[in-house]
Amino acid sequence: MKRFLFASLFILLSTASFAGDGYKITIKFSDLKDSLVYLAHYYAKPLPTLYKQDSGRIDKNGVLVLQSKEKVLGGIYIILVQGNQRYFEVLLNNGDNMNITANSEKLPQSIKITGSPENERFNKYSNYLIDFGARGKKLEDELKAAKTKADSEAVYTKGKDMSKELIDYRMNYIKEYPNSLLAKIFNAIRTPQVPEGTHYLPDGKVDSNFAYNYYKSHFWDYFDFTDDRLIHTPVYDQKLDEYFNKLLIPTPDSVEKEADILLAKTRGRTELFKYTLHWITNWAQSSKIMGLDEVFVYLVENYHMKGDAYWMDHETLNKYIDRARKVAPNVIGNVAPELKMKDVKGVEHSLSDLKAKYTLLIFWSPDCGHCMTEIPKMDSVYKAVLKKKGVKVYAVRTEGDEAKWQDFIKKNPGMEEWVNVWDPEHHSDYQSQYDVYGTPTIYLLDEKKIIRGKRLDYENIITLLDILENKEKKAAK
Repeated sequence: MKRFLFASLFILLSTASFAGDGYKITIKFSDLKDSLVYLAHYYAKPLPTLYKQDSGRIDKNGVLVLQSKEKVLGGIYIILVQGNQRYFEVLLNNGDNMNITANSEKLPQSIKITGSPENERFNKYSNYLIDFGARGKKLEDELKAAKTKADSEAVYTKGKDMSKELIDYRMNYIKEYPNSLLAKIFNAIRTPQVPEGTHYLPDGKVDSNFAYNYYKSHFWDYFDFTDDRLIHTPVYDQKLDEYFNKLLIPTPDSVEKEADILLAKTRGRTELFKYTLHWITNWAQSSKIMGLDEVFVYLVENYHMKGDAYWMDHETLNKYIDRARKVAPNVIGNVAPELKMKDVKGVEHSLSDLKAKYTLLIFWSPDCGHCMTEIPKMDSVYKAVLKKKGVKVYAVRTEGDEAKWQDFIKKNPGMEEWVNVWDPEHHSDYQSQYDVYGTPTIYLLDEKKIIRGKRLDYENIITLLDILENKEKKAAK
């Protein structure tokens, strides 16, 4: 039922030609005087994220005029009253001139609009949604009171009928006003309807992935990427979130391909392109999924560094580029940058010379509190499992007292089998080569010293090794 209420955000927009740029909104409040009012708009996200466009004060007669002669991008706009505690939505397009009467205690039911047939139709839809929500709440109460399976099924049937009713309302509106903003929003939030029945592969076997593949491939079918007004609705961010976090296979190749497709669709649209590039880049950079930092590097190299991030100032752009350059050498699939460091006796050890089926590269410090708990656990995993799998450890002390370092190794005797080194002359540049901005930082390298895993811990290292070994077995068949 909660999904039904999402529809209350959506309204109508006229696509007629207007006499001039800007807008004029005259509002007469029956119950307010001398109060500050804001005009705001959505920017891809639902409430409470809003961006203020204009403001004005209600006069002693309850009248407010919000006016601008500057060109404005259409979309769903919000009138915020009573200290931003109450609000109502209108459709505002470039050139609009409308009159509104309202009672702030009875929003949005009290709203009456002239000069905008689109918003008049919105009021009808808004009132329908109020009734729809009340009926939905009644169904929730019925479901809670259901005592038998038959009772519950009866409620679910009513819910399905209500859902179809709402969909039919939207589809009828799309047919009647196909070029309106509301029609475009209704299309944008449409979910693909997977064909019913059993579906088969060419070899006659049941296609168990049909529903997923169909839903994913048709996810963006009705979203109009040519209309920047959709950025001033609360739709796009949720669409991106569902697509990238729930539908895409989270591998660099898959994500990079889909990013290119969406950016190509939005290119030429100022706001949609900007938001798409910003969203995907930051999503990839902050993702906890191993390997997706490669996507961040890809986007910076192929878009930001080629002038597409037009909204960024020089300083911000350079931060992105600098971050990408730090990540680029150590993305999964690259050969690990060489390291040559000395052990406690001053003997130099080269990472590339360490012969092992797998090498665990660990950056840690005896002054790091998290290391003090994580490294002994990794030592236990090494002794119990990793050693038998042919894993060797190249452990780099990043900082800290030398005596504490040696003492810690003695207290964890399994570590004495590791190659324990440090870089007293600071010749290795390991911080930038391996993007070591915190400790412990752990990488897994294969026999050829190709990076197979990064940002690991004692809990997921075994799982990663099992995955790699299974891939190796399948490739050998």
